[in-house]
Amino acid sequence: MRYMLSLLAALFMLAAPALAQDTSEDDGPLRIEITEGVIEPLPYAIPTFVADTAGASEWAEKITRVVASDLNGTGLFREIPAEAHIARISNFSSPVQFSDWKAINAQALITGSVRTEGSGRIVVSFRLYDVFAGQEMGQGLQLAGTEQGWRRIAHKVADQVYSRLTGEDPYFDSRVVFVSESGPKDAREKRLAIMDYDGTNVSYLTDSSSLVLAPRFSPQGDQVLYTSYESGFPRIYVLNVETVGQRVLESQDGTMSFAPRFAPDRQTVVYSLTRGGNTDLYSMQIGSGQSTRLTNAPSIETAPSFSPDGSQIVFESDRSGTPQLYIMPAGGGEAQRISFGQGRYGTPVWSPRGDLIAFTKQSKGRFHIGVMRTDGSEERLLTASFLDEGPTWAPNGRVIMFSRETQGAQGSTSLYSVDITGRNLKQVPTPSGASDPSWSPLQK
Repeated sequence: MRYMLSLLAALFMLAAPALAQDTSEDDGPLRIEITEGVIEPLPYAIPTFVADTAGASEWAEKITRVVASDLNGTGLFREIPAEAHIARISNFSSPVQFSDWKAINAQALITGSVRTEGSGRIVVSFRLYDVFAGQEMGQGLQLAGTEQGWRRIAHKVADQVYSRLTGEDPYFDSRVVFVSESGPKDAREKRLAIMDYDGTNVSYLTDSSSLVLAPRFSPQGDQVLYTSYESGFPRIYVLNVETVGQRVLESQDGTMSFAPRFAPDRQTVVYSLTRGGNTDLYSMQIGSGQSTRLTNAPSIETAPSFSPDGSQIVFESDRSGTPQLYIMPAGGGEAQRISFGQGRYGTPVWSPRGDLIAFTKQSKGRFHIGVMRTDGSEERLLTASFLDEGPTWAPNGRVIMFSRETQGAQGSTSLYSVDITGRNLKQVPTPSGASDPSWSPLQK
């Protein structure tokens, strides 16, 4: 028998008929009911993990709750509350009585155990079951780490469950760098901050002594490019996430450089440079500092983003009279316009899967986050508000995070996320105002 939820492998695409062909064959014991883009969340049970050693109970409870929070937060799964459970899991090694879980309509069951070892070490074991098929999905796994890293262990468990149930790549064990904002709207203080994808474990990478903008993770997640006004002019800096050491990437006098982005090879950076009143795109070899001009037009070219294979760049240009999206070879050359809808387009970002480009669109007094195919077809707007901007992709290319600002003198900025179907729009909690998010790859 094929594992349950085989249809979930195409879940997001099924829910977005404007982006993918619909397939509705039932090739497994479970049918996902999808009506006009509405998905019925999968009911699952996750009893509190068993504490195998004295002192492990607190960690078992915390880890179980984070795993559940990760899964519930996708909008694809519905946790059956503990008070509805008929069975109790008191021994991780005991056989599962599937009839008890069928009785409460749990279609998936997650069990686990936690033990503590010397020197602050935690070991977590877990299993995932297809309740109606009466069998385990894949092999049980064991993860270990420090007590300080307990949340990462939980995210890794949730990633494994998510991938087995959906067939999609995971994204929970990742981080987001962003601009933390405080103070009144006309005098905002801004500094770089980093957090787990769900808004926890916030720490600060810079102070608020100078304006910072547009942080962007490296492909390995160990460095961040950003723009700072520390010198009085916008300059590009590169920061080591672990040591928080930073340096100016380039220092050409009398110019303004901004909107940097790493190439997939990590050795190249593409950015905007203003010289003599003209703004063009340049690339730079990080090691040698050698730069190459990629565009040469009497227009503003900015917000570049590489394709995952590094062969092309999508960017924003007003060469047609209004800001639109264009694609050109990574080494420069003829650019092809890909946006043709009504309105102004900007901040394009290539999906890590290579299939879509996310963007900001301004039309009829509203701002939107949208996606389109790389040839500009099948444009789909996912959000609408007073001001939505700056999309960034989750590592699996299925969820987008962005900034939202509310209207008025007391307006504030927040981070939101939405999946590529336009479903599951939700605010990401941060200690204060937040903007300009950049999602990391999965952590190593």
